[in-house]
Amino acid sequence: MLLALGRRWKRRKGGGALERVIGRFTDDAAGPTFICIAGLHGNEPSGVQGLKRVFKTLQQAKPSLNGEFVGLAGNLSALAQHRRFIDYDLNRCWSAATVEDHAPESGFAPTTGVEAREQRELLAELERVFDRARGEVYVLDLHSTSGDGAPFAVLNDTLRNREFALAFRVTIVLGVAENLGGTLMDYINDFGHVNIGFEAGKHDDPATIDNAEAAVWVGLAATGCVASGLPEVHRSRSRLTQARGPLPRVAEVRYRHAIARADGFRMEPGFLNFQRITTGQLLARDRRGEIRSRKSGRMLMPHYQELGEDGFFVIREFRPHWLAASALLRRLRFDAIVHWLPGVRRHPKYPGTLIIDRRIARWRALDLLHLLGFRKQRAIGNVLLISRRARPRPPRPRRRPSA
Repeated sequence: MLLALGRRWKRRKGGGALERVIGRFTDDAAGPTFICIAGLHGNEPSGVQGLKRVFKTLQQAKPSLNGEFVGLAGNLSALAQHRRFIDYDLNRCWSAATVEDHAPESGFAPTTGVEAREQRELLAELERVFDRARGEVYVLDLHSTSGDGAPFAVLNDTLRNREFALAFRVTIVLGVAENLGGTLMDYINDFGHVNIGFEAGKHDDPATIDNAEAAVWVGLAATGCVASGLPEVHRSRSRLTQARGPLPRVAEVRYRHAIARADGFRMEPGFLNFQRITTGQLLARDRRGEIRSRKSGRMLMPHYQELGEDGFFVIREFRPHWLAASALLRRLRFDAIVHWLPGVRRHPKYPGTLIIDRRIARWRALDLLHLLGFRKQRAIGNVLLISRRARPRPPRPRRRPSA
């Protein structure tokens, strides 16, 4: 059994060092690979601290481990300065084109700032772990929010991701990932690995570190890396169950309010994650005036930080029996004939995208498409373009070492 702590790529902070590899724990035998990534945003240090706690316990207790467990830090430069990012958001630049442009063999010399280097270094470390994998790969992306409230999980809506997310006992929010472009979750899911994001609580709240630590222990057990009967796993499950309390088991996004720096967006004070809101309620203001809720539901991720592209989300409960219905429809491949519905047709150029004529399609058609995983949507007049997670790409060829 091997435990390696902290190596490769350091960024200084007050005389100390932040390390890309927070820790690695393996028995060097075939088994699952569990990767935890923390600190993709530099103002979200709780995941890094939670991972350090877990590796310290593993080092002391030395429980039996199956496969490999690796903890990685994301944006070291931003973490060192406690800023969300330095030049651009490291969690919005993971399109295939961007990643290839930053690859050394591409001949492209990136001039877009600090995050280009951070992305190259993090990707290189991820590829090392992927290359070593001898079983299923699971990735847990640890985050926190600027608004207070209970922890929750987000995911690209595939059946495998759902199954993994259900192990964490917190509310699962469907549709967040599909409304955000260029995330690391998108990039990893495109290669077929199981992947969820875990929002542990409010930035810099000590309880958020506890929640992140608990999520890692639950993930270790859910992947089969450690025995589910460990005391740390039992305590972690209890903590996350208690943190969810009476909140819904599953919710879905009904509206996302995107923002830009020039908007002068200011959230009204006091909103919490999962707080109930009503149609017409004043939520925020920007240079154009008041922003009122278009729908009744619950608030998610109210924006109380300097940087970011998401003002808030409005969500509603997604009853658990619909999860079972959704799984059945997907296994029956109902998506192959969904374009037969009135007002629904396939996009001629983009597989996995449907064109909805809202003047013809029945209002329940959109709910049905959500059950099939079609959650990313864009309105153009009377037409709605709606798409879902693409099928995994073939594995990316391994890079040759540079001379």
